[in-house]
Amino acid sequence: MTPEDVKSKAFAMPLTSPSYPRGPYKFFDREFMIITYRTDMGALRAVVPEPLEIAEPVVKYEFIRMPDSTGFGSYTESGQVIPVTYQGKPGSYVHSMYLNDHSPIAGGREIWGFPKKLAEPSLRVEKETLVGTLDVGSVRVVTGTMGYKHRELDKAAVLAALGQPSFLLKIIPHVDCTPRICELVRYYLEDVTVKGAWQGPCGLTVNEHAFAPVSGLPVVETISATHILADLSIGLGEVVHDYLNT
Repeated sequence: MTPEDVKSKAFAMPLTSPSYPRGPYKFFDREFMIITYRTDMGALRAVVPEPLEIAEPVVKYEFIRMPDSTGFGSYTESGQVIPVTYQGKPGSYVHSMYLNDHSPIAGGREIWGFPKKLAEPSLRVEKETLVGTLDVGSVRVVTGTMGYKHRELDKAAVLAALGQPSFLLKIIPHVDCTPRICELVRYYLEDVTVKGAWQGPCGLTVNEHAFAPVSGLPVVETISATHILADLSIGLGEVVHDYLNT
């Protein structure tokens, strides 16, 4: 294989059998349960990178069920998203993500810089309750509950919220373990169709775990919960800050 062959085929690893196809990546019937809670401001300042700014001491804990996604199949993820501002405009910083499928772990980390790790999240309906859990091995780390479809939300307002940008810290090491890429990446959800959105009473329990340290942003008070069903695409990102060249 010539160098030109390598360059023409190089997209993802491994070279001759990539872990995921090229995008765009579309998601159908993507189901969210998002529990918003108040946390410690000092803990937030310790994990949110500048030039992002923290809007308030709030975290959104998300459970997301993806039964039909092009290239990635069917999987579930769970993690923490922090409301922030960038250059005075609102957005979200994706702090942690745990999921149960290799392809989106590899693709999410390599393309955008999603902070994905392997675990076992779930999102399901149990009688009148929407239940989200996160297990790492045999250890239950997170349990979230929400009343099922208690109050319908305005779809236009939900669509506007989903249209805000999200930010990621993309890190790829050099062969000597120094950072070769260290960038702040911005991306948007695209082609969003909100099929339904609801609110309801909620609860959230977070336990300590050495390799899933979600308890580092402790739950001081739960604020609200939102249940969303939507079709959407994840847009490819853009670099807004390069930490190695500033």
